[in-house]
Amino acid sequence: MQSFTALSTAFENYFNRRQFPESPANLYDAAQYILQVGGKRVRPVCVLMGNELFSELEPDAYKVAAAIELFHNFSLIHDDIMDKAPLRRGMDTVHIRFGDSTALLAGDVMLVQAYEQINQINQSYLSKIISLFNQTARQVCEGQQLDMDFEKKDAVTFEAYLEMITLKTSVLLAASLQMGAILGGAGLGNQQHLYEFGKNLGIAFQVQDDYLDAFGDPKKFGKQVGGDILSNKKTFLLIHALEASSPEQKATLETLMQGNDPDKVNKVLQIYADCGVEHWAASLKEKYFHQAMHHLEETAVISKRKAELEKLAQYLLQRES
Repeated sequence: MQSFTALSTAFENYFNRRQFPESPANLYDAAQYILQVGGKRVRPVCVLMGNELFSELEPDAYKVAAAIELFHNFSLIHDDIMDKAPLRRGMDTVHIRFGDSTALLAGDVMLVQAYEQINQINQSYLSKIISLFNQTARQVCEGQQLDMDFEKKDAVTFEAYLEMITLKTSVLLAASLQMGAILGGAGLGNQQHLYEFGKNLGIAFQVQDDYLDAFGDPKKFGKQVGGDILSNKKTFLLIHALEASSPEQKATLETLMQGNDPDKVNKVLQIYADCGVEHWAASLKEKYFHQAMHHLEETAVISKRKAELEKLAQYLLQRES
């Protein structure tokens, strides 16, 4: 099985071209802009890795991978509008560069283009891929709505937040791997183990993402550090801090989350530090990482073929950006 780096290069060679027409330029340049900003292309490469785990790489895997990358970027454009996020991957977000209305349309045509890619694959597995793609797209939208709903709630439980990020973040990684497995001819049991591997890895990845949003280096992270705090997002970190804090700290946190203190981020981070949030987050990330590796181990493929997926998991959870 090829390495993530090798498959990433292969995918870039396939995908690194203009995905949209030239006109109207204001619309399609906005859609192309976020694709050129880059990213690690983890999800589309997972399609290729899921395929190669079970068989030779199918040409159709590149089309499904492209659809996943287009859908992912569609969701990022809309997510950034809803979050009023100024930066994505260290550059202006699409709505900052092109305006909210054009950004919405750019996301829409990106979703249409994703279906165009899927529509070109072999009919023998088109139905299964479309069904999983549609289920996943719906779940991502559900997760985003829950995320916005949580902003208006005074308190969110750990379980509710876990459900939200599973839908919003994890299922797309999980489905990418399963789609690859479908193309590779895997049986349903192996598909499900690979899906669970991706889902649990995605949860661990989100714990890391929440952590980096609060404690990461903005030059490495590529996004506004403390953005979740400024947006009053109920993250893993905030939920735990509210549970672990003293009555006085909890009252301070609640006051900070309801106001616009100019030093809000630093004050919240200090409470996080006092409540041991960093150590707790590291333990939680490790828990879901081990669950992910259990499902990878249970996948009925010789260990040597699974080594590259294990390396990818390690890489994702040791990242600083």
